[in-house]
Amino acid sequence: MITRSSVRGALAGAGFALCTVSLLPPPAAAATRDDPLPPPRPASVNKALLHRPGTHVRLRPGAPRLPREVSALSWLVADAATGEVLAARDAHRRLPPASTMKTLFALTAPPRLSPAALHTVTATELSGVGEGSSVVGVTPGGTYRIADLWRGVFLSSGNDAVHVLAELNGGWKVTAAQMQAKARALGALDTRVVSPDGYDAPGQVSSAYDLAVFGRSGLADPQFAQYAATVDTRFPGGTRRDGSPTWTFGIRNTNRLLTGADGVKKYPGIIGLKNGYTSHAGHTLIAAAHRGSRRLLVTVMNPQKGGGHAVYEEARSLLDWGFSAAGRVHPVGSLTPPAGLRDAPTAPVPAAQAAALEESGSGSAYSWLAALVGAACLTAGVIMWTRGGRRRRPR
Repeated sequence: MITRSSVRGALAGAGFALCTVSLLPPPAAAATRDDPLPPPRPASVNKALLHRPGTHVRLRPGAPRLPREVSALSWLVADAATGEVLAARDAHRRLPPASTMKTLFALTAPPRLSPAALHTVTATELSGVGEGSSVVGVTPGGTYRIADLWRGVFLSSGNDAVHVLAELNGGWKVTAAQMQAKARALGALDTRVVSPDGYDAPGQVSSAYDLAVFGRSGLADPQFAQYAATVDTRFPGGTRRDGSPTWTFGIRNTNRLLTGADGVKKYPGIIGLKNGYTSHAGHTLIAAAHRGSRRLLVTVMNPQKGGGHAVYEEARSLLDWGFSAAGRVHPVGSLTPPAGLRDAPTAPVPAAQAAALEESGSGSAYSWLAALVGAACLTAGVIMWTRGGRRRRPR
């Protein structure tokens, strides 16, 4: 027979177990700035090769040798259509990406922002733009079309435009979390997002491999590809309430392989993408070009020789090599993610949900665990008491 005192005893035992679990320290957060990233998982083809340091290429008879003048810390050449990696050096080396990180931002936010929509910018939205950032000239109180802000991102690498778009997307931290999820879903496992605009931030890294993944994904999106290929346009200097400009000024793409500016020759068949620079990252570049039906993609990170234009000339050499070598080399890897990652959901995190997660950390999840353990202890306690009582009756 179960008595009131025995139930109280069982409840006390379960409560003690519950309290013990709830007092344990919560698990470490998975996305703090200082925690190390897990080792990157390999690509779906030649899984181990691209994770080894050094230069990797598998030349067939008659294939041209790689250009010797490439001094970048990391680079990669890939077929944009098939995803096959033709050659690479330290493809998974984690380095600061500078504004090439904006390609991941542009893969993440546009599906939730209509290009034709209008938005009146507030001073708060521009308050977080880092000192010395590249800007397109977004002003508080101005009413802009979303498409104009995206052109500011791609052509002028405008961090001011990124900040406004990120706020419209749910906020800076929400956008960073979405970008991180998008990178993982694409198989870009070297990337760690701290600042969506690519501004130098502790712990923010990517790799030549990941940047190539972002570039390839962007080329498959007509809207992304159009922005990335735009050489120049007019940007609103002043605006009316309906978004129509009172005056405009010209902006020009900072990718010199696309524009042929500042003494850098335009690359034949160039179809754009994105360059970047910070004092910490050095010069970085994603570039794509076509010859006939073949499209190639190269990424170059932080050349060690040749000054500010070296990133373009080294990309040029790698593109030239790639077009000459295409069909005469065996692939050393693939930009296609494993099937499990391709199927991973990338739904956006609502702002309210993200804020709640940020405030509570993992405490709520741990509370559920504690509750489950407590319930289990309660059930076990009652069962044990009942069985014990039954065994005592014969005596």
